[in-house]
Amino acid sequence: MKAQAALNKVCRDERNLWINPRRRLMVQVMATVAPTFASCFVSTMCQAQGYAAGQPQLSSVAVQALRSKFDSKPVRIIVPFAPGGSGDITARLLAEQLQRRGGPQVIVENKPGANGIIGAEAAKRAAADGSVLMLATTSTHAANPSLYRQLPYDPVKDFFLVGHFGTGSTLVLVKPDAPYQTLADLVAEAKKKPGQLHYGYFNASSHVPGALISQLAGIELQAVAYKQIANAMTDLIAGHLQVIFVDSVAGDSYASSGKLKVIATAGAQRLPKYPQVALITESYPSYDVSGFLGLAIPSGTPEPMRSLWNQALNEIILSEPMKSTLERYGFYPKSMTLQDLTRFVGEEQARWKRYVALAKIEPQ
Repeated sequence: MKAQAALNKVCRDERNLWINPRRRLMVQVMATVAPTFASCFVSTMCQAQGYAAGQPQLSSVAVQALRSKFDSKPVRIIVPFAPGGSGDITARLLAEQLQRRGGPQVIVENKPGANGIIGAEAAKRAAADGSVLMLATTSTHAANPSLYRQLPYDPVKDFFLVGHFGTGSTLVLVKPDAPYQTLADLVAEAKKKPGQLHYGYFNASSHVPGALISQLAGIELQAVAYKQIANAMTDLIAGHLQVIFVDSVAGDSYASSGKLKVIATAGAQRLPKYPQVALITESYPSYDVSGFLGLAIPSGTPEPMRSLWNQALNEIILSEPMKSTLERYGFYPKSMTLQDLTRFVGEEQARWKRYVALAKIEPQ
């Protein structure tokens, strides 16, 4: 109902948007787990210049070629995390845009568990014909090699990155009535109560930041593992946790609704939506943790198919309304070749190996 209310509010032509059942399901899922993002997403989709509600967008040569290749077979995007996170939301946004441009039918499958490992294994075993993509994240492709002694997949040998949504920002969230309203306040409180403040995490991007802050600030935050973001957020709101470090896409709806408050951010620059909120690096310059989102394909996929996906994804990600929607939430996409993406993964793995070492997290 929240999704439909959002659509009614921002789109005059409700029938055109809701005539597509896949589109309807996508927005309903987003509204359930991230209502504010769903509303903003629908608003952007409907109001972006030149894209009226329900109006098909021009299909590129690459998108047309993908449609021809998979005319009788849907494309699957495996998201290795539960609904509600930035990866899930972004994958559904991409699926919507592919279909609006006349591309192949796209099915988004959530396969959460073990910090993305279960989904990554499923994608590794999938047919290497271009019909299966995986939502690649900081956890699956950069941090996990340093967090696990025996990883059942190799991010470099088993996959090729074919698309890059951008490097994102992190929000540090607390309850609105918490006694700490800034990062400095939180650190001071933690020093008064060593080991008594808890933060929840559900992937590497939410685990490492808290551990790293603990080391840099000389405090002791206790980490509590969760299987999915929604459960951690619920416990933070209920007061069972004191703080969460979460990507800007997944955390924004909680902050915008007033359920939680942003006391610090991490990224290349202050977020336009939260200009008054200081960056973590303003207090701790060596803290430069940031996460990324991309799309990967099994390594056995032929090069022409990898190139085709790379071309189509670069076009869609850098076009409206997707580009502005990503930027709204602190992700800054850019066009990257297959060679750029291979180099990028190697650099990210080295960076996160350093983060894990600084945070003094023992590999499992």
